[in-house]
Amino acid sequence: MEPTAARGSLAGLLGIWGLTRAALLLCVLKVVVFPGPDVTSDVSVIYRGWYDVLVTGTFPQDDVTWQYPPAAALAVLSPAVLPFLEYATAFFVLALVADAAALALLLRGARGTGRSRRGAWLWVAGVPLLGPTVYARYDVMVTAVAVAALLAAGRHPRLAGALMAFGALLKVWPALLLLAVRRRAAWVSAAVTGVAVAGLFAVLMPGAFAFLGFQRDRGTEVESLGSLVFHVARHHGWDGEVLLNYGSVEFLGPYVSWVSTGALFLTGAALAWLVLWRLLATRFAPHTAADAAFTAVLLFTVTSRVISPQYMVWLVGTAAVCLCFRESRMGRPAALMLVACPVTMLEFPVWFGHVVASDALGITLLAVRNGLLVTASLLAARALWRATVPARRELPSTPGPSWAERTRVPS
Repeated sequence: MEPTAARGSLAGLLGIWGLTRAALLLCVLKVVVFPGPDVTSDVSVIYRGWYDVLVTGTFPQDDVTWQYPPAAALAVLSPAVLPFLEYATAFFVLALVADAAALALLLRGARGTGRSRRGAWLWVAGVPLLGPTVYARYDVMVTAVAVAALLAAGRHPRLAGALMAFGALLKVWPALLLLAVRRRAAWVSAAVTGVAVAGLFAVLMPGAFAFLGFQRDRGTEVESLGSLVFHVARHHGWDGEVLLNYGSVEFLGPYVSWVSTGALFLTGAALAWLVLWRLLATRFAPHTAADAAFTAVLLFTVTSRVISPQYMVWLVGTAAVCLCFRESRMGRPAALMLVACPVTMLEFPVWFGHVVASDALGITLLAVRNGLLVTASLLAARALWRATVPARRELPSTPGPSWAERTRVPS
């Protein structure tokens, strides 16, 4: 690409980012009223309530809606760094800063041979397609940490491991990124960081791990893959109900525990597949860690009992890292995920009432969104396997080095 064209492309990208993010800020600040329920109440009411508890030096141990690892306290407390702003406004500004940091990381990751700005463009396009919910949850902050970790994995494994561990203590799912990392130094760094940070919270703030007991009695969230069973069943005599439960709108009633258990089984099966892939994979390229991370997060998302709209931010971020590499195999899955973003915005918040009512429009939106994610997951898993695991005919006829020897990389 000619220097002038490259500068023009960058200017266009930054211009679109600025315009779309200004629109998101106008929505969360309620200068522009976005259709559907108020997505900012989580920040102005729930996060603010947690903030008032956390500043006393303890976790909200008696609040079942607190279902996050201990480092999430840092995100909730973060508006304190902008004391001249009201809590919610400060939070939205910091969400914007995290968004900008992720873009800067992706632009940096696009430099060099075999790299591309496709990832930055995906981030610029994907985030606004999810609507103002992105800035009204702390997931964009977690995603920025995950993007930094994946981009550091190749040259700075210790930093990558530390960031993955810290991300896991923010919202669990970045722990999946470790499955994609080969370097022993990254695992050691993750273990040391995780133990140190978790231990610090456990010592300094009572109730750091109370959240572990709040997940047990959850139902099936109305936007999840398994929820489609009950959306349809409501039209055929199922006598359960839809209630706000453990901080989300869930199905409760007969057979819900069966579907929830089935979702947990599928998540376990996905994890087992990822471990098997890791044991059998022998062909690793610079983009493999990002491809594997995106696949892992996709599988975790679609098999979960809950698919909240903000989960899509995780997928946009990890897919964007994949597309920083020209040789990534995740182009088609990333495209499907991107198409799922505006559908997600339509099902929440725009037409969430239709989803809760299980009417034709609500069921159609969920079926399309979840169908796109399932298809993307299967395509990603197949592409990752084919690119990294040798076929039987390719296996050597004589015994080769052990798995430990094949994957040993100097730390």
